[in-house]
Formats: sequence, C-alpha cells, structure tokens
Amino acid sequence: MRTRGPEAWAKWRGVVAEQQQSGQSMAAFCRERGICAPQFYAWKKRLNQAERDQFLAVRVAGGGEAAAGRTIEIRLGGGRSIAVEPGFDAGHLRAVLAVLETRS
Repeated sequence: MRTRGPEAWAKWRGVVAEQQQSGQSMAAFCRERGICAPQFYAWKKRLNQAERDQFLAVRVAGGGEAAAGRTIEIRLGGGRSIAVEPGFDAGHLRAVLAVLETRS
C-alpha cells in the first residue's frame, strides 16, 4: 500500500533526515535500506523545493512600528542580507531576489 498525502511527506522528511544524519552517500543509504534511489532523489528534491517555497514570517524590529523613510534590512538564509533604501525600485529588488534564489 502506498502512503499518500501528509503521511508521505512526513515519512520522506524522516527518511531524508535519517540519510543526512547517517553520513552515508544517498546511493549507499538507499542500497542498504532497500529504498528505490530514484524515488529517494525525487522526494529529496520535492522536499527541498517545498522548503524554498515556504512563506517566511516577517518580524519588524524596533518596537513593531515600520520606520518610514529608513533603510529596511531583509535577512536571508545563510547569513546574507539586503539593505533596501527608501525609494527603491521594486522591479530591481525582485530581480535581485530571483538571482539569489537560483543560487540557494
């Protein structure tokens, strides 16, 4: 019987986490546990994509009020950040973020 829906996502999150913690290559991990390697790779890719596509909560620092006329700092994963000055071009910011996402 095939696992579907939320159960499948939970199962594969656990399998992928187990592989990462094992220190084994993906191929060796799959071979040792009798897991179909292409299925493992597909789920790992799906989980990574879902993680990238997640909505990120935004926290406004400094008392909870937006500071009009001030620079806004956007903190990204991996310790990166972008400073957005007042009057920024939204299209330019979208282009920068798109480039950063392709390099993640």
